[in-house]
Order: sequence, then structure tokens, then C-alpha cells
Amino acid sequence: MKSISVRWRCALVSAFACVLVGACGGGSQVQTFTPNRIVVLGDETSVIVDVNGDANGRKYTVNALASPTTDPFTLACQANPLWVQVLANAYHIVYPQCNQSPSAVANPNGRIRAQPNAHVADIATQIDAQVAESPFTSSDFVTILVGMHDILDQYAQFPNTGESQLVANLEAAGSELGAQVNRVANTGAKVLISTVPNLGITPFAVAENQVNTDTNRAALLQRLTERFNAALRSTIENNGHKIGLVLADEYFDNIYTAGGAGFTNLTAPVCDLTLSQLVPPSAFDCTEDTLILGGNSTTYLWADNLLLSPGGQQQLGSLALSRAQNNPF
Repeated sequence: MKSISVRWRCALVSAFACVLVGACGGGSQVQTFTPNRIVVLGDETSVIVDVNGDANGRKYTVNALASPTTDPFTLACQANPLWVQVLANAYHIVYPQCNQSPSAVANPNGRIRAQPNAHVADIATQIDAQVAESPFTSSDFVTILVGMHDILDQYAQFPNTGESQLVANLEAAGSELGAQVNRVANTGAKVLISTVPNLGITPFAVAENQVNTDTNRAALLQRLTERFNAALRSTIENNGHKIGLVLADEYFDNIYTAGGAGFTNLTAPVCDLTLSQLVPPSAFDCTEDTLILGGNSTTYLWADNLLLSPGGQQQLGSLALSRAQNNPF
């Protein structure tokens, strides 16, 4: 149950990354793009919260402990990095929420605008907040991953609302997200937009199938995710030079179908959610000391019912970094 060490942060993505390169324009950069700043938009998949005001924030995954054998309460936010930390580490960019001594830097140039439970409708507000502080420039990387909660909200209306209407609502949301991606890209900033991982392969989907017999709920969640992502992809101005598309859905689907990437469990949450003090239970208060018996934060794909484990975050970060380094910005 060891946390992911620093040496993993720039690990090469596994063979499944070829899906991304082949589907998103591929090729090499005309010249190496090195961002001066990374601005993070989206939901809790990309959030670090500086709960104690000590620049040692808490994340919505398995939080690493500074010293599990001697101090079961102090976190180490630089370990078990989120996908946006994997990306930032490669460019020596630091987020204020994780800027610990003795390696703390003055005026860290990463910005996390992402918020827990964010929907597509919140992205415009996140963009506006960044513009109010400091407008986007051509030396910025902007990461965006959002849509999970839009899909869950629509799913919650089933079966009272038919699938065709749910799909139409999600296609509208995906198109709106694409418009916001284009808005940022047209400022000159470089955008890395990730598709939403397939909610049909989450522990949430497994649980929904167990308690509902009206239809295959996992398959429904998959179809809803696919339609949201398809609308997003058809809306973005993806000529390869402004926007890098990270195909998280296809990547994790390949892992789920064929195995690989070092995962030994693809269906169960590694956090012992009965120990969570939150309502509903969440990985936000999960640590390496509150895992299920035999659980491993590196080899289990999911932290809780919907959120990626550190192992999953590492894979997503490596995928995004591969896209950033190969996209012809």
C-alpha cells in the first residue's frame, strides 16, 4: 500500500497511449512548447484543497501520508499526484495548494480553478475567475476535465425521463463544454481537454446493476458517457495546434477490457468507505491508512465509487503528458 513515489510522476504511458496519438492528430510538435503556467478547470478529479492553510492540500483520491509508520495524520500532497500534478511536475510548475517546505517556491505559477461537484455550466465561471485575476496567454496550458456530474444528474432522472431525452440533454452539455474549450483556445492558450472516463465501468455502475433490474444500468451509463463525449469532440476546433484531446474514455476502456497498466482490481473501490466521515462517503478523507483489507492504491483503479485511485490518476497524467509532448502546438 505504498504511495506513488516521485519517480513515477514522469513515467511513460503504457502501450494503450497509441489510441490517443492515433486518434488526435498524432505527429510531433513543430517546436517544443514549454508552458509558463498551468490553469486547471473542471471538477474534483483535478482538485487540491488546502484545508489547513499549510500548502499541503487534500485530494479526492487516496491521500498519501508523510510517514505512515510514525505519523498517521500528516499528509504528503506531493505524493500520490493527481493527473494535473503529473503534468505540472514535468514542466516544474507548482500549485499553491501543494507547495510545501523545504522545497516551496515563491509565487507558484499553477492555478487550480476546478471545484468539487462542478458541472459544465460552471466552467464559464471558472474561466471568468481566471481572466479576472490574469488573462490567458499563449504561454499557458489549460486543462479541462468535467462532465461526470452532468452525466450522473441525467442518469438520476431515469426511468422517469426516457433515455432519448437524457441523451439530448447530455449532447447539449457536451456541445456547451466544447464551446468553452474553443473560447479558451481562441485566447492563444493551449488547451488539454480530457473526455470523461466511462461511468459504465465504475464501482458505482456495478452497484447500480445490483440494485436495479429494469435494465443494464452499467450499459446505460456507458451510453450516456459516450454521447456526452461525442458531442464534446464534434464541437471543439481540433486542428491539433490549439487543442490537445486526451481520450481518457478509450484509454480506460481498453484497460478494463484487456487488462494491463499494472492494475489487479478494476471494479472495487480501494478506500474503505465505511471509515469515511463524509456524507456521502468519499475518497476526500481517504488515506493510505484507510484502505480495504489487501487494497493497494497503485493497483486498484478506483479510489471510491466514481473517482480514480492514485494509480488511475498516474495513468491519466501520463496520458495527458504524452498528448502535451506530441501535440503540434
